[in-house]
Amino acid sequence: MSALSPGNAAKIIAAKVNEDRLWRRLMELGRIGATANGGVCRLALTAEEIEARHLLIGWARDIGLSVTMDDISNLFFRLDGTDPDAPPVVTGSHIDSQPTGGKFDGAFGVVAGFEALEAIRESGVTPARSMEVVAWMNEEGSRFSPGMMGSEAFTGRRPLKQILAVKDADGVRTAEALETTLAAFPELERRAFGFPMTAFLEAHIEQGPVLEEVGTPVGVVTGIQGSRRFRVSVTGDEGHAGTLPMPERKDALLAALEMIGTMRRAFDVDQIKFTVGLFRLSPNVPSVVPSKAFFSIDIRHPDWKTLRDLGDSVAGLCEQNAGPCAVEVSEIATSESLEFPIEIRECIAEVADELGIANEPILSMAGHDARQLHYHCPTGMIFSPCEKGISHNEAENCNPSDLAAGTRVLAATIAKLAD
Repeated sequence: MSALSPGNAAKIIAAKVNEDRLWRRLMELGRIGATANGGVCRLALTAEEIEARHLLIGWARDIGLSVTMDDISNLFFRLDGTDPDAPPVVTGSHIDSQPTGGKFDGAFGVVAGFEALEAIRESGVTPARSMEVVAWMNEEGSRFSPGMMGSEAFTGRRPLKQILAVKDADGVRTAEALETTLAAFPELERRAFGFPMTAFLEAHIEQGPVLEEVGTPVGVVTGIQGSRRFRVSVTGDEGHAGTLPMPERKDALLAALEMIGTMRRAFDVDQIKFTVGLFRLSPNVPSVVPSKAFFSIDIRHPDWKTLRDLGDSVAGLCEQNAGPCAVEVSEIATSESLEFPIEIRECIAEVADELGIANEPILSMAGHDARQLHYHCPTGMIFSPCEKGISHNEAENCNPSDLAAGTRVLAATIAKLAD
């Protein structure tokens, strides 16, 4: 790294993190896909996301980073170390958003990565291993579901063929939208999936209230709670709202509501998160008994055994409460609860302590690309507080000094792991 002691190197690198530059870039990125209420709608593989990619590439050129892209359109930005053949240390997150998302979810991890690498370059400290920032494709899953497509394709945890076949609400396949995005960057060298990494670090806003409530600027993430996600299709018969007697009806809506209510009561256990975030009806007109209902189920819990048992009961509860209707249940994604390696967590905490930045362990209640990378290389996460814990919301907000503190810890930890 240099003749400097590790502690001195960390402080020199952290001192080069520029809070104003970090915030300015976040706001600049936030203007792409900006909504009237101060949030962001920047869905995966759209024109807005392509524009955002061009912005990142411009920053990379200014900083002196090389740029590559893989076949799923994950973007990689590289600062060479003294041994460029060694597996790099990688950081990053995603730049796609929810339809009514905020400016910080995902975007902070990517922008913090740029700031970290620029701070390392400006410090004059050159680690042995190269360092890279990645922008993973479609983490949110708000256009093509389920999400984590970029990190799952990279790590091989979901077949590429399956990913490319997914359609959005307009019937556009991932493959078609991906082709447009790839064609927008013909000059970029293509990168292979699954290349070796020394470590992966993801900086992210907490998306919860814990750090703000305790006044701690940095969370050292211990792991991620598990999740199971389902899609349920209920089929009944259409009927006239004024003439069809109630006992003769096959009302898909009422059957779906019965299923949801039963699960809500059955899943009333400590720390459970049960969400029905998607619901569609057909024909969805006032005077016709609904013949079809389609809804999502999202269950999360820190303990895998609890989550496994609850998830295993979903199909049975739906069938038992379908009444005269038919029901089909499919599980579209399963993610076990996981714990990040103690060595990475200790490294992050030690760097924060060296810098005099208060930190504490925290469990991630939301899913992140780091979940997929956990199975590929030693992985960790750094959380920064967000205002009132609000996220996936246009009101999402953060304190610039908190984000800068997290970025200082990120930059110094990257350099430490890269040496």
